[in-house]
Amino acid sequence: QFQLVESGGGLVLPGGSLRLSCVASGFNVDVYSIGWLRQAPGKEREGLLCTSGDGGVRNYADSVKGRFTISRDNAKNTVYLQMNSLKPEDTAVYYCAADIRYYCSDGGRPHDYDYWGQGTQVIVSS
Repeated sequence: QFQLVESGGGLVLPGGSLRLSCVASGFNVDVYSIGWLRQAPGKEREGLLCTSGDGGVRNYADSVKGRFTISRDNAKNTVYLQMNSLKPEDTAVYYCAADIRYYCSDGGRPHDYDYWGQGTQVIVSS
């Protein structure tokens, strides 16, 4: 059974960093593309970054360029989201999701993904 479990969220001061983890079970993360998305209160869910089965990366959100990076550890079947220089507007529920296609989609939209984690809350506040 496919399962994705996120962890690592929490409360952080502006300018701080967090690393989110997404542990997969039931499939290997190097077979599918895995993305990170977020949903802020009152806003639509948006795609941030995606890593393809071959480790390639797509970045969909200008708002996180240069601050967020995606990586994977195939041995641990885990995908990470490193978030630096966090801002209050980064406050959201963060989701990892799997697309059964090997390569990341062009748009990284929520409907491109087939399996979802439960989400982890990130709050950036002083």
